Amino acid sequence: MGKVLLGVSASPRKNGNCELMIKQIHAGMGAGWELRLARLSDFDIRPCQACYQCLFGKMRCPQEDGLIALLEEISLADAWIAAAPTYLLSANAALKKFLDRGLQFYAFVDRLWGKPAVAVAVAGIEGMEGSTKLNVESFAKLAFADLRGSDVFYGALPGETLLSPENRQNALRLAKSLLDASARIAPEGPVCPVCGGDTFRFQPGGRARCMLCSGSGTYGWKDGRLEIDIRTGDHPLFLTREDVIRHAEWLRGMKQQFLDRRKELKEAVKDYLAVGTIVERS
Repeated sequence: MGKVLLGVSASPRKNGNCELMIKQIHAGMGAGWELRLARLSDFDIRPCQACYQCLFGKMRCPQEDGLIALLEEISLADAWIAAAPTYLLSANAALKKFLDRGLQFYAFVDRLWGKPAVAVAVAGIEGMEGSTKLNVESFAKLAFADLRGSDVFYGALPGETLLSPENRQNALRLAKSLLDASARIAPEGPVCPVCGGDTFRFQPGGRARCMLCSGSGTYGWKDGRLEIDIRTGDHPLFLTREDVIRHAEWLRGMKQQFLDRRKELKEAVKDYLAVGTIVERS
């Protein structure tokens, strides 16, 4: 029986560059892999209502949209790809809207944990991907995947990404990383020793923060090379399965904290409730 590769595309374009790079990666995986393609625009994923019902009881969001069906697809896949186009220097909103519903992921942790995945960012102009690569990496990590590699593929016109030999070669590298954990792709340059991320915020006093796992530490130069020493933070979200379970319990505990401090909180906000004019759609 063959294995299933799921491609999750955040692009509203059918057969656009995101889908084409998903299919290019699939082509590099050889025989025995069925490709299933999930277009986020087909799933009508609605904004999170911040009700926390997905953390309690049956652990199911009360909204009747495509979220659960899509999580089922990821759960059933043997490996998956997260792909998003760049809109104004970041991943388009479809990806973020899905991730905003991420508390629902905790109900699927046993089925999602450690599933091989790669992340694809597409940008029309070289160097203008902004935070898109970080966005797709975060999506995969926060969906509890074993992120084995990521890359940016440049091409503005539909199909243009396929014209680049470099894009094709990088797609093959991602395919191989899905097939073999030892072939995972390490970013070039300094990486976070905690999660492998390569996007950092540099702060005063030689401090640095990893923008993928939010670990913090120091940076400095040694023998002409930038070295970054990041340590695990106090509240890791996805580094181990135990971290995931611990964070879910912390979130559930916040409900009781709210109930215990409701009077204090109500008093703190009362003077602000009537401030401002609500703008309504005419």
